[in-house]
Amino acid sequence: MLDLLITHASLPDGRQNMSIAVQGGRINEVTEGLQAPAHETVDAGGLLVSPPFVDAHFHMDSTLSYGQPRVNESGTLLEGIALWGELKPTLTHDAIVQRALQYCDMAVARGLLAIRSHVDTSHPSLLPVEALLDVKQRVAPYLDLQLVAFPQDGVLRAPGGLDNLKRALDMGVDVVGGIPHFERTMAQGAESVKILCELAAERGKRVDMHCDESDDPHSRHVETLAYETQRLGLYGRVTGSHLTSMHSMDNYYVSKLIPLMAEADLGVVANPLINITLQGRHDTYPKRRGMTRVPELMAAGLTVAFGHDCVLDPWYSGGSADMLEAAHMGLHVGQMTSQAAMRQCFDAVTVNPAKLLGLEGYGIAPGCHADLVLLHARNPVDAIRLRATRLGVWRRGQRVASSPAPVAQLNLPGRPGSVDFASN
Repeated sequence: MLDLLITHASLPDGRQNMSIAVQGGRINEVTEGLQAPAHETVDAGGLLVSPPFVDAHFHMDSTLSYGQPRVNESGTLLEGIALWGELKPTLTHDAIVQRALQYCDMAVARGLLAIRSHVDTSHPSLLPVEALLDVKQRVAPYLDLQLVAFPQDGVLRAPGGLDNLKRALDMGVDVVGGIPHFERTMAQGAESVKILCELAAERGKRVDMHCDESDDPHSRHVETLAYETQRLGLYGRVTGSHLTSMHSMDNYYVSKLIPLMAEADLGVVANPLINITLQGRHDTYPKRRGMTRVPELMAAGLTVAFGHDCVLDPWYSGGSADMLEAAHMGLHVGQMTSQAAMRQCFDAVTVNPAKLLGLEGYGIAPGCHADLVLLHARNPVDAIRLRATRLGVWRRGQRVASSPAPVAQLNLPGRPGSVDFASN
């Protein structure tokens, strides 16, 4: 007997009336019209079944801390960093753990089962690192949490920054991070990229750097990141996050830069909700929106993901662990409104970030982990349009979350008694 059988499912690639058979935590068959006995049988009724959502860029050490010790009144990146600096001396292990666990609960309910979180390594106590390593162990049965050693105050700018980061890696942090545009000079920023990429190569780690999170078109550290990736042979293991300066660069320079990034097989994470909130704050009108050149990067063959980045923290006063919200915003800001482009936005919160994280066994195919999400939508485009309810979420074939279908009751003369948005 199967552990789980989902029938009459639509899949993100357009296949319909598909059955997904699960045994021992993995998918053992995906075929049309399969019927077999199972401990749990779900008739999807033509609705979309997707692999889980993946967030390639988040800050779990600061999440759900909004208003502590005060609110970011200017809405700028730099005030957010300053505010986080004020909050850090008051942090406790238990408080970070409880906020992070609460966020992971929200994530699972949204079908978000893998998160790459940057964790601040600037303070020698490494308190946030210890707390999130604790969280990683606790949530492992139901969520993949990958941690990035992130020197928020600058790996060269902050005293002991590099030593702290190395200690975080020794403690079990997975990925090498950086923030070259926050170093004191452009030269130090470039130097930090070189040092950190060499460290990653030496230790066999992936790299994910906050890079050029600025409106300054001359912030060009991604060029150095692409060069170091090639020099050290780190192809496919390095990600540049944010890259908002590309929004402001002249087209001639970008025509050189994007091929360099493609040669290095550089990954890219845009964070639509946060990029358009923090960027352009010094503009009058027209106001820049800051999100990097997602359609052009995708067209060049780069793997581009959307991240959520922040939820209720010093940088962002919104968010709800919903990667479809990030995809919805990215679709609009990037003007990605063709059918193909909208499906690319769905890929940017599923298969693309899974590739950047190096997730094993991700997808809907025989042999993959039975991590699945049943959405109240019939295809990826409508899933984004509706920010579709997650009717069921399964981790290794076991149901971990459920939500009722969002059917509105009507009392209108001559009209149907209810509206089921997914039926359109």
